[in-house]
Amino acid sequence: MNHIHPTDNGTAGPDELLRRSLGVGRRRFLSTCTAVAAGAVAAPVLGAAPSFAAPATPASKGKGKAKGHELVPADKRGIILYTVRDATGRDPLSTTLPSGFRAVFQQLARFGYRQVEFAGYGQHANAPGGADLETVQGAQLLRRWLDEYGLRAQGNHGFIPGSWPLTTADLDTFKKHLEIANILGMDHMGTGNDPTGSAYRADWDVAAEKWNTLGRIARSAGIKLYTHNHDAAYDFLLDGGPLDAQGRPTRSSGIRKLEYFLSVTDPKLVWLEMDIYWAHVAQYKFHTYTAHDGSGREKVFDPAGLVTRHNKRYPLFHAKDGVVNTTNGQGYDMVPFGTGVIDYTTFFSRVGDRNYHNPMVEQDNAPSSTDPAQSLTHARIGYQNLAALRCK
Repeated sequence: MNHIHPTDNGTAGPDELLRRSLGVGRRRFLSTCTAVAAGAVAAPVLGAAPSFAAPATPASKGKGKAKGHELVPADKRGIILYTVRDATGRDPLSTTLPSGFRAVFQQLARFGYRQVEFAGYGQHANAPGGADLETVQGAQLLRRWLDEYGLRAQGNHGFIPGSWPLTTADLDTFKKHLEIANILGMDHMGTGNDPTGSAYRADWDVAAEKWNTLGRIARSAGIKLYTHNHDAAYDFLLDGGPLDAQGRPTRSSGIRKLEYFLSVTDPKLVWLEMDIYWAHVAQYKFHTYTAHDGSGREKVFDPAGLVTRHNKRYPLFHAKDGVVNTTNGQGYDMVPFGTGVIDYTTFFSRVGDRNYHNPMVEQDNAPSSTDPAQSLTHARIGYQNLAALRCK
């Protein structure tokens, strides 16, 4: 195992660390990479009528500023359907807005998207195909619609067995989801949850054993299995020092939980999807730890740096944005992609391999109880801003 050592023994607080992460990185890359300001789309005007028209090509709007290659090639621009879950789930008989998978696929294709990541296979019962498409027949119907609108399925936040060792029922359900993934044409299948919520190395060892086994089953079906992260997965692992009353370690070597998971899982069997927003929340929240000797240490998380060290382990990203909020304990509030402060030009420039990675626009809070068009409006904004990223 390669131990990761602290890189900063200063005493900066979380607000100062956030300022550094948003400032220094941008200055370092400003000379080489830039987002197309003229092609970027501002947040929607409150009260304005929704527009689902196809976007103008960012380069045509940039008046010469959209120089260099696209950081995210056209065929790699995707969205996770969780962002527009209200649209797939609403009753098409009650609205003229796109409703159900087929109509939503059509609208996303009009925006320019070429990939989608599923978040389950349920929709409104009145939509074509009915409520439950988590079957072979349902998958065949979804594939027909994807092909019809020039979309490709690239992953699903779906079923990962809760049992370990695997029960027969869980194994059968897992294999059914692999069959569905193959019908849909996916290269990858995954989950929206961390491998374990524990802070202890022993539990991550168990999670690694389970995921290596699941990954082997998935590989036999021609699918790459991936796990998704939230901020807690990049907190520090408790792996040494004095034991608590339950016999568990109380201090850390400075290795982050998901970094350890990378070191004990087989790179040919287990992949990851970095949620870049939650990785930045982790950067804000988890920058100090108590070492095995009891000393306090500081170590700032570098999301793009982790990807560059394990580039082929990260075939997918969740691309969601945020604005700074140092009062909520998270460091950010979520906003439509491209309207916040997370520096995606620098991130995508640093990780490279633009023809390998698959960024999926995501916004957890895109659906609105008062504006039924909001999630699709934000999906359009997200596409335009993803397409507008350029590197000089």
